[in-house]
Amino acid sequence: MMTDKQIIHDENEMMSFGGQIAEKFPKGGMVFLNGDLGAGKTTLVRGLLRSLGFQGTVKSPTYTLVEPYQIKDRMIYHFDLYRLADPEELEYIGGREYWNSDALCLVEWPEKAQGFLPEPDLIIDILYRDTQREIITKPSITIKNKDL
Repeated sequence: MMTDKQIIHDENEMMSFGGQIAEKFPKGGMVFLNGDLGAGKTTLVRGLLRSLGFQGTVKSPTYTLVEPYQIKDRMIYHFDLYRLADPEELEYIGGREYWNSDALCLVEWPEKAQGFLPEPDLIIDILYRDTQREIITKPSITIKNKDL
């Protein structure tokens, strides 16, 4: 997968895009989600989880920092670091254990933990374009997902 751009017109398309991302990570990985407040990051995560069969409530982990989801034999962790005051807070909640596992980690506001998080397998930038969203996906070459 090379850097790609696409236009998302509504919430349903964002959810569908989340499902496409899930297909690219059958064994886990690290995905950074960049975008302003309300850009659709959590909607993307909801679509990803729904595509894997999760039927429960998907909420933004703004206050909890992380929400875990177990779907069959997979673990997915959704991080929202918007309120993170110090990257060392991730150490206190066992952050390294999350991303040193075979889990898929989806991280909103990764810049708040710069230097603490491992390199991402994929970076997704969500930009406002009038009433639409422009999605830019940028893979990086990592050991886990060298075939992305």
